[in-house]
Amino acid sequence: MKYSGFMLLVMILISSNRMFAQTKNFLDQPYVETRAYVDTLVVPDRIYMSITIAENDTKGKTSVEELEKKMTAQLSKLGIDLQKQLTVQDVGSDFKKYFLKQKDVLKTKSYLLLVYDANMATRVLIELEKENISNVSVAKTEYSKFEDMEIELKKIAVQKARKIAGAMAEALDRKIGAAVYISDLNSPIRALGGKVAGIVVSSYSKSKSNEEYTDLNIDFNKIKIEAEVSVKFLW
Repeated sequence: MKYSGFMLLVMILISSNRMFAQTKNFLDQPYVETRAYVDTLVVPDRIYMSITIAENDTKGKTSVEELEKKMTAQLSKLGIDLQKQLTVQDVGSDFKKYFLKQKDVLKTKSYLLLVYDANMATRVLIELEKENISNVSVAKTEYSKFEDMEIELKKIAVQKARKIAGAMAEALDRKIGAAVYISDLNSPIRALGGKVAGIVVSSYSKSKSNEEYTDLNIDFNKIKIEAEVSVKFLW
């Protein structure tokens, strides 16, 4: 057992010495280091809308159950799959108001609706407004292919770093060699990922069929995806 422990210690020391030698050899070699940054803007394709229906919006004249039926009817008319795209977030009652004023309990119910473009989000706002459901806002936005785009940008950033390094070396009548070190400098926080992107409807009109909207003027903030790398090339 003592012999095995001694041999293990020797192997660890040999491995450590090799790693140190490799690091030393790398540092002893001439290299050029460059940093490259690239970014792009993408249109969100997953828009989460927060919807709250409350009896006090109609001064208690319309129940939450009735408002819910009107809401789901309007969403279904727009072609929204209620099973997949609509989830209940919260059910509550204004008990504080009840105890202070001794009035009937006014119920509220909150939902999270998923739509896939700004045009549909705008239609939802307009249709629900007709049913006196105006407590609607954008909770967050996402881009479904964010990771794929991020990886593609990293590739482009590395290529850009190589091009910059080549130009720097050429100015000194040198040529760059293999890349011996690459570091991803991206922040773990995605730029605007998951943050609210605003929807502004400046005007809209209906077609003669009274069923389709035309000339929707929509302003929707895009999501920024970025990549930054540091690369060392031998020369």
